Amino acid sequence: MMIAFAQDDPQHSETALEAVTEVEKHIDDGHSGPVTADTNFWVLLAFLIVVGIFLWQGVPKMIGSFLSARAEGVQRQLDEARTLREEAQRTLADFQKRQREAETEAEAIIEQAKADAKSVATEARAKLDEQIARRRKAAEDRIARAEAQAIAEIRGRTADMAIAAAREIIANRMDDRSQGQLIDRAINEVGTRLN
Repeated sequence: MMIAFAQDDPQHSETALEAVTEVEKHIDDGHSGPVTADTNFWVLLAFLIVVGIFLWQGVPKMIGSFLSARAEGVQRQLDEARTLREEAQRTLADFQKRQREAETEAEAIIEQAKADAKSVATEARAKLDEQIARRRKAAEDRIARAEAQAIAEIRGRTADMAIAAAREIIANRMDDRSQGQLIDRAINEVGTRLN
């Protein structure tokens, strides 16, 4: 009957065959007396009965299914860990990409700000130069007007003094009537020359 259990499960057939071989060897060793008196025999017999009961109840299959379930659980956990690792790597790569993009954008903003600042400085310098040129032109115009006014004023005074001097000279040399005509003519000539 034990041999039948061992044949049903090839995994344990070697153990059962070894036990039977051990019993045969024990008998062949020439022990005197009945085999039932030897304690080794009873231990071996009890062991074979326990192994047979385990095989008959399907304990190896239960252990195998337990170990298979445990292995599947471990495999699931490994797959889950692998998935989490891949997801973490993707997330890290995404963050690194975003960081590079942000750095590139920051550099572009800095370059644009430098260009804008340079443009504003150039524009401000041009406006300042233009304002200085306008003020210089206005000052030169004012100076030229003041100069022309001073010259005109000097000419007017000079003309007045010349007229006064001419009157005096003419008054001393001429009579009243010819003197009046000469003065009138000189005044008219001076007036037309100044205009």
